[in-house]
Amino acid sequence: MLEDTYKLKGLREKLVKTLQQKGIRDTQVLEAIRTVPRHFFVDDLLAEESYKDQALPIGSAQTISQPLTVARQTELLQVKSGMKVLEIGTGSGYQCAILCALGAKVFTVERHIPLYQKAQVTLTRLGYKPRMKGGDGSLGWETWAPYERIIITAGGPNIPEAYLQQLAPGGIIVMPVGTKEKQILEVLTLTLEGKWITENAGPVKFVPLIGEQGW
Repeated sequence: MLEDTYKLKGLREKLVKTLQQKGIRDTQVLEAIRTVPRHFFVDDLLAEESYKDQALPIGSAQTISQPLTVARQTELLQVKSGMKVLEIGTGSGYQCAILCALGAKVFTVERHIPLYQKAQVTLTRLGYKPRMKGGDGSLGWETWAPYERIIITAGGPNIPEAYLQQLAPGGIIVMPVGTKEKQILEVLTLTLEGKWITENAGPVKFVPLIGEQGW
């Protein structure tokens, strides 16, 4: 894991400005992007590449999402400090770190055990303390439900029933929904009165959600 050098901090600041130019307005999300060293979540050889607005490989045929995608999903999630957030698809751990930097109580699930183990080491070294487990993320994590926010970093044919059952009233789910090749980013809100409201946040492309309630 490379040291967070002055040069890399400068590249991270440049990334923040790029995200602002691309429409990210939430100052807390931008500050989290500015704070979390993304290069810690990729191979050392990709350190400088990690501050370009692009997805990068992390092993197990998975990727660390494009920074704009991370920022957009996080912005749509409307996270506030102290909220319980379920993340499906830990991957490298970067999205989890962003949520932790926002003060969320994060519960994260990853089906690829090598990625789960590597992310656990990285997040611990950075001082973040999410609850983590390896397993079928399409089933959520019933033990700690309900959650005020649920974020899914893989695309499924629909939003699994497990997530609907594990969301607290007033909660929000942000998930890519569609085919294995392309999806629409859906924002599903459960009002305090028990009504479901769905919004379309535009086209995205994620790796498929594999599991009992996914593909």
